[in-house]
Amino acid sequence: MTRDPKPPVPPAPAALIGVREATRRGLAPGRNARICREAVRAGCRPEAWRRGAGLAASALLLGLVMLLHAKIPNRIGNLGSLVETFLPWLALFVPVLLAAGLRRRSASAVAALLLPVLVWLNLFGGLLGDKVHAGRDLTVVEHNVGAANPDPAGTARDLASSGADLVALVELAERAQVTYERGLATAYPFHTVQGTVGLWSKLPLSDVRPVDLRMDYGPLADTLPADVTLASARALRTTVATRRGPLVVYVAHLASVRVTPRSGFGTAQRDRGVQALGEAVAAERNERVVLLGDLNGTLDDRAFGDLTSRLRSAQDTAGDGFGFSWPARFPMLRIDQILVRGVTSESSWVLPATGSDHLPVAAGIRW
Repeated sequence: MTRDPKPPVPPAPAALIGVREATRRGLAPGRNARICREAVRAGCRPEAWRRGAGLAASALLLGLVMLLHAKIPNRIGNLGSLVETFLPWLALFVPVLLAAGLRRRSASAVAALLLPVLVWLNLFGGLLGDKVHAGRDLTVVEHNVGAANPDPAGTARDLASSGADLVALVELAERAQVTYERGLATAYPFHTVQGTVGLWSKLPLSDVRPVDLRMDYGPLADTLPADVTLASARALRTTVATRRGPLVVYVAHLASVRVTPRSGFGTAQRDRGVQALGEAVAAERNERVVLLGDLNGTLDDRAFGDLTSRLRSAQDTAGDGFGFSWPARFPMLRIDQILVRGVTSESSWVLPATGSDHLPVAAGIRW
């Protein structure tokens, strides 16, 4: 007796083949879900919350430093201002602590990182979006051209090709001043230089005068002749005649800051300059004011509160990102600023590098 042949086995569906292949490779459907469930179960175990107490404390401390940065005292080495200068970069500690927490399988350490993440996003999340608007009445540029700039002629060409209506230069070396004047003369028929700062303009300038930044020139300051003091000017004020009316422009280069083991974050001279600028802006009768300058500090530093209470940052209002300008090779801080009052910032950006150790910054403003 012969048996009937077995019916042919139908080919497996493609989905089943995929499951088999995934199973063979250890990636069967549901595997990821199981891993997630196991991770949740591990996180719910009491020992996971007891592990890494030091890491959890470090994460909470990081969040509190960012949250309460204004409360850190400046009495010892200007520590508060130093922390505020590098405040955005404190976020770099988050992935380090996260990696350490995962390695230790510490649920408490990972959960504690929510505090610094949320605080950082509250402080700087608004800078991450693009706030640039189309259109502008005037384009302004500020650039610390660097006293040691090896190519002032090339820097002048780059700035002239920017198309800006106003170009403010600071740290003008006396030997390079003629080079900048020649390189910018065609594009900017009007200019003024006071000491080591200058403004080049496509529009007429008037009422030019130096601004006293209360620089400390040492024990001989009281005996300096007037012409020596004037030659050392690091700030100026002028009025630009625009088709919308007068615009007051300040150009400033505040004193440099230093971090030393003995004195900490040395900002005394810079802070006197900030105060002087704040008083000048407060006394300014013209409604429309633009401040262009290397302020040698970030606007998160409490020392600039007197200025930021009267002027708004073009980068904060209309920029895309942090707009870091220094050092040019690897920008980490925005110490070159464009601040405005009585006009609206429509755009703010950073220009390509020149021969300077700073990057030029630009903004478009509108009445």
